[in-house]
Amino acid sequence: MKYFRKLIKLLIPRGLFRKVEPYGHLIEAVLANIRYGFPARNMQVIGVTGTNGKTTTTLMIHKLLSSAGYRVGVLSTVAVGVGEDIVPRTKHMTTDKPSILQRHLRDFKKAGVGWVIVEVSSHSLAQHRVWGIPFEIAVLTNITEDHLDYHGTFERYLRAKRRLFKIAARHGRRLGIVNADDSNSDRFADAVPLHVSYGLKQAEVQAENIKTSITHSTYTAKAGRNQYKIRVNIPGKFNVSNSLAAVAVGRELGLSRSQIEKGIASLSSVAGRMQTVHAGQKFGVMVDFASTPDGFEKFFETVRPQVKGKLVAVFGSAGERDKAKRSQQGEIAGKYAGEVVLTEEDDRSEDGHKILEKIAAGAQKAGLKLDKTIHLVHNREEAIGFALTRVSTDKDMVVLLGKGHEKTIERFDGEHPWDEVGMAVHALEALQQAKKATKSKD
Repeated sequence: MKYFRKLIKLLIPRGLFRKVEPYGHLIEAVLANIRYGFPARNMQVIGVTGTNGKTTTTLMIHKLLSSAGYRVGVLSTVAVGVGEDIVPRTKHMTTDKPSILQRHLRDFKKAGVGWVIVEVSSHSLAQHRVWGIPFEIAVLTNITEDHLDYHGTFERYLRAKRRLFKIAARHGRRLGIVNADDSNSDRFADAVPLHVSYGLKQAEVQAENIKTSITHSTYTAKAGRNQYKIRVNIPGKFNVSNSLAAVAVGRELGLSRSQIEKGIASLSSVAGRMQTVHAGQKFGVMVDFASTPDGFEKFFETVRPQVKGKLVAVFGSAGERDKAKRSQQGEIAGKYAGEVVLTEEDDRSEDGHKILEKIAAGAQKAGLKLDKTIHLVHNREEAIGFALTRVSTDKDMVVLLGKGHEKTIERFDGEHPWDEVGMAVHALEALQQAKKATKSKD
């Protein structure tokens, strides 16, 4: 099927392929539902969509309901499973193709699952891959420009995301949970009969007294006369927002204050999301999946104030994807980081060096200098090792962006195994050994 699809893609003009492709996925979705007996009809399904924060919000809701005693399945970018029995995902895909998606749902049904939390991408909605799933609660994290290489315009991208809410409008609770801080939230709220807003500013579920650190955040969630003392063990103000969405879901499902507070606090980490790496070094190393301009802005806004020394950022931009964001990524990183090490991030069939040049042009706009504070090291393993040598004090930090949890890196000749955290540990150990060897010679 994979190679047949590639052949069709080569034979049919790109514009025409984009128009007919969704119907192929729709046929596959219908057949998969029939094959597995429409498994989602016997469970209550919550869908989470948005540009950034989908994965963390999905896992927060999963953890919230699981800790409250519900039998819950989760389908996210980073993990699939039931309750505490979840396994990492390796595919570069947020929402699986219909045959795999429906098979997971069938397995959940056999395991006695009552609730399923699904992370839903704009591609899967535009391509009808989630056909047959009766989402009854739709959650929006935020929406900023992304995947315009596929959707063409921001309006089409927005409409694709909005389809989740239109599906939810026809099933169960017919409820939407929307981020009031997002300028497009009304478009999503209008798509469902019932909606609840959350936000850091004015909303039905609102955060007050926010205190953030490099390790966690605390705040008070207010909803009418009710107050919740929330601790989020994943840093970043944007994760306060993500947790508010989970609080809103918990309230709608009738969870107690204690269940909501304990549930949010019980999620200790998310793979590849602001994940710290320790291998005996004194300076900071962090891995994050941020890859969009909005994701970069939010990440650096969180991390930069916590770093007392120099911030070194390692990142690239994906090949065969949105080209417009490349210079934006460079400019945003250049605004916050003292140095950037530009490297590969799934070049696919594109010339990786040309991608780096586009990013570097953006970083130069922010005042960084090529070969002084902008370094082009195409091989990602070498780039990580090089970045660690740019650290001069224990107060410095190196951040590795764009790959996060992913277990493969896509090059011109196909997929290769990859482990960003493991690679960072290996590079740190090599650096320490080199330092010891130098000292012994002295």
